[in-house]
Amino acid sequence: MEFRTLGGTGTIVSSLCLGTMTFGSESSEETSHAQLDRFLERGGNFIDTANVYSRGVSEEIIGRWLATRPGVRDQVVIATKGRFPMGGGPNDVGLSRTSLTRALDASLRRLQVETVDLYQAHAWDALTPIEETLRFFDDAAKAGKIRYAGVSNFIGWQLQKAAMLTGFLGLTPIVTLQPQYNLLVREIEFELTAVCQNENIGILPWSPLAGGWLTGKYRRDEVPTGASRLGEDPERGMEAYAPRNAQQRTWQVIDAVRGIAESRGVSMAQVALAWTADRPAVTSVILGARTVEQLDDNLAAAELHLSVEETTFLDDASEPLIGDYPYGPQGRQQRASGREL
Repeated sequence: MEFRTLGGTGTIVSSLCLGTMTFGSESSEETSHAQLDRFLERGGNFIDTANVYSRGVSEEIIGRWLATRPGVRDQVVIATKGRFPMGGGPNDVGLSRTSLTRALDASLRRLQVETVDLYQAHAWDALTPIEETLRFFDDAAKAGKIRYAGVSNFIGWQLQKAAMLTGFLGLTPIVTLQPQYNLLVREIEFELTAVCQNENIGILPWSPLAGGWLTGKYRRDEVPTGASRLGEDPERGMEAYAPRNAQQRTWQVIDAVRGIAESRGVSMAQVALAWTADRPAVTSVILGARTVEQLDDNLAAAELHLSVEETTFLDDASEPLIGDYPYGPQGRQQRASGREL
């Protein structure tokens, strides 16, 4: 396992992070604990969860795992999130001080810890001034409830505003961004990657395998069936499968990943994870496995690095579909040109 700093902090985390969204839903408690054990055995130390994962059950499973393994709490870096509804009341949702106070205290109880290493806003809240959220993070850090603050699913201007305000107001900085990022979803490169590099914010990609598409489990023009997230719910699966299946780029990317995997003698998942892990500003890639076997395959990507030629091949195959301006050729030319009257 390789290690990196958590954004601009001095805390060290593994380059692969164990995501726990499956805990309590797709993975039983026994399987979840086995995944946690295996992750530590393989050198991982970074665990990500959220209060809404199985409506608190994911955090509870992690809490019971920590409680039965003395000394493990000091070995791991734990991240969780708040923002989405955990009750029916108007203040059971959002990034207000009222909502986040309740959410964080409940997460600490479920995790059976006094401090969360990284507490993240799960998404932007248009009703709450971002200054209120940032001041909550700062107060929580001073109270010893959190060590660092991060955000998830923000877009460019939202992240830049949050980062600049912490500097202007002298508040606990935003050290991480958790966005969806993979070979099929590269749009964060339009703005967010540059903000993260400029503000020393570490990227924690979620869904690095694009919901299983980059593992090769789905086939062109074949409706998913069987033990897969799309196959187990045919109606929902078809809704998710059809748009991506219709895009030629999807199969172009999958074929490119498959070709490298076959030449390397590794799985397609490992190739996709290796590509994501070595992108600019990426701190740690969040894995989402149902079983220990899936986790084992994912963890094999920990020390896999693609060659320049392989990376370029995947970059070209997965180039996002964009127009001419402002992110396409015309916009790039204008940004690169000299100042001319």
